[in-house]
Amino acid sequence: MTKKVAYIMSRFPHLPETFILREIIAVEKKGVEVFLYPLIYQPQALVHQEAKPWVQRANKVPWVSWQVFVANLRRAFLQPKLYFSLWRQSLWENRGSAKFLARVLILFPRVVWMADKFQEEGIDHIHAHYATHPAFAAWLINQLSGISYSVTVHAHDIYVEKTMLGTKLMNAAFVASISEFNREYLVKFLGEDIRRKIHIVRCGIDPDYYKVQEKILTDNKVFEILSIGSLQPYKGQFFLIKACALLRDANLNFRCRIVGGGHLQRMLSDLIQENQLEGVVELLGPRTQDEVSKILETADCYVQPSVVTPSGKMEGIPVAIMEAMASGIPVIATSISGIPELVQDGKTGWLVPPESSEALANAIRFVHENMEEARKRSLAGRVLVKKDFSLDDNVSKLVSFFS
Repeated sequence: MTKKVAYIMSRFPHLPETFILREIIAVEKKGVEVFLYPLIYQPQALVHQEAKPWVQRANKVPWVSWQVFVANLRRAFLQPKLYFSLWRQSLWENRGSAKFLARVLILFPRVVWMADKFQEEGIDHIHAHYATHPAFAAWLINQLSGISYSVTVHAHDIYVEKTMLGTKLMNAAFVASISEFNREYLVKFLGEDIRRKIHIVRCGIDPDYYKVQEKILTDNKVFEILSIGSLQPYKGQFFLIKACALLRDANLNFRCRIVGGGHLQRMLSDLIQENQLEGVVELLGPRTQDEVSKILETADCYVQPSVVTPSGKMEGIPVAIMEAMASGIPVIATSISGIPELVQDGKTGWLVPPESSEALANAIRFVHENMEEARKRSLAGRVLVKKDFSLDDNVSKLVSFFS
């Protein structure tokens, strides 16, 4: 059994990445001692209750310090060939992206310090979430120290930014993919040799944490629509708001609540006003997972209106869909990336084409008018979540690979 595992992620605490927090808590329950190393320590006003102990435990990687300078000087003196060849390789393989090249210049000296720190702490294995900068840090530490590493690949980290992707993944002990879609995507991009390294490890949830409420519609009851996700272009809330305008025009008695924060807050707020949907569509802002679970109890329909942006950015498999299914809520989502592995059209929910407000509105109306069919699919969805997306089962699989 691997006893000491260092987790590397881009930033912590980060409210939208509840799935990483849940995973590290579950990993420790399996007897593994976790050392948390965010590349950016990011204090936030709103923090999940479960994250608070980890805020204290998070190791802060210095940006510029005497210790970082000494660590690099020592490596350059004792292992000059290795040290400078890694510098050359890192710069050369990141030359195609100005953003990644700049970040390598900032990250490299800090990661050298991390390599020394990991060796001092007796770290047995490193696990990086995302194939971008966390995977680069894990790869570099491995090259300097020999400590094995693995990477969980999600979405934008392989769909958009592919800089140095082959090197980071091919040198990993294994790659955890949250979806079959991701595995096939990587095989197509990197070749069949990568397939043997990739294992499906879902970002799971604890289904028993969520309460199933019996949904009974009466003539006077407001139909509650819910959507959860950061307010970013690939989440597609623009199309959901447009769909709500169509539902309003069709005289549906409903309310739509959107949970999440992000830089599109102002634009979406303006869109709500332009379509005269004030009081009908509400932007609730970011919420903790406890608050989200309570909001889920009141929903009659969950909608994930995700899209693919021009840059190729899109969802992996949103954890919010798993939470909705675990709560017994009928789910409507768009048919992109790995989402159909969870939302199986006609079985566990409804799939519609991306960027179609009309398709979203039609599906919502169908759920509203066919609650018995909606209940049937929502029950099948909960069964699927418990079977394939259980946090405990997937973490057990992950820990076995650590060994």
